[in-house]
Amino acid sequence: MKVGFIGTGSMGGLLIETFLSSGALDPSDVLASNRSQGKLLELKKVHPGITVCASNSETASGSDIVFLCVKPLQFKTLCDEIAPCLSSEQIVVSITSPVQLYHLESVLPSKVAKIIPSITHSVKSGTSLCIFGSRLNKKDRLALLQLLSFIGVPAEIPEGHTRIASDFSSCGPAFLSYFLERWIEAAVEATGIDEALVSTLAGEMLLGTGKLLTERGFTPQELQERVAVRGGITAEALNHLRSSLEGVFERLITTTHDKYNEDLNKLDALFGQSGIVQGPLDR
Repeated sequence: MKVGFIGTGSMGGLLIETFLSSGALDPSDVLASNRSQGKLLELKKVHPGITVCASNSETASGSDIVFLCVKPLQFKTLCDEIAPCLSSEQIVVSITSPVQLYHLESVLPSKVAKIIPSITHSVKSGTSLCIFGSRLNKKDRLALLQLLSFIGVPAEIPEGHTRIASDFSSCGPAFLSYFLERWIEAAVEATGIDEALVSTLAGEMLLGTGKLLTERGFTPQELQERVAVRGGITAEALNHLRSSLEGVFERLITTTHDKYNEDLNKLDALFGQSGIVQGPLDR
């Protein structure tokens, strides 16, 4: 199976590296193209067996599955470029959340899917959000799920939940790391504790908490109840957090959805289509 990647920047490059390091793909299975030839040459230097293509059309025509790893507003131009090179048996995968299946299926003859990856795949962890188009059959879905299972946990979701699910699986590492950054800064300033030490403590705590939630089946509320003894230090601090963060998460969700819908409206205009509102926030 040949797997192509159009765009080898931050996420495209991460997917290539992780698929190769996990054993999901051999270098000879990979085709890649990118606007920057420098990035391709660096990739080829690290993985001599991959095929560096001279154009996006060459990547598309030579791949059984082709991942489109470009920015949302570049999709219409890219789709127009590669559509003549694609067949009905190939699978095109968008990794960009605002790009809708109806956008891609309206201009491409191929089967279409949307996969939202996470930076956590670089350590073979995290969730890949999977949204499958109407042309994919059971065999196609299983092939994608099997490929993604090498780098994390694939989860099929409705397209209308793409944005809110991405807040956790894809944006979540940035949100949590910002929280830890501010907490660590405050700890160092208040007590003089070594920053490297407390950063290690925070990372190990986050890793262990994740395992308690996934492997041991704790809910967030149950975990709080186990740690925060009534009248104790943790309980006092939790009460402070609850009052201080009132409304923060609601505003966070509104912010991500507003940006998502802004991009979606621009894409609808580029593709000459109108989307269907799926809910109060998602489209």
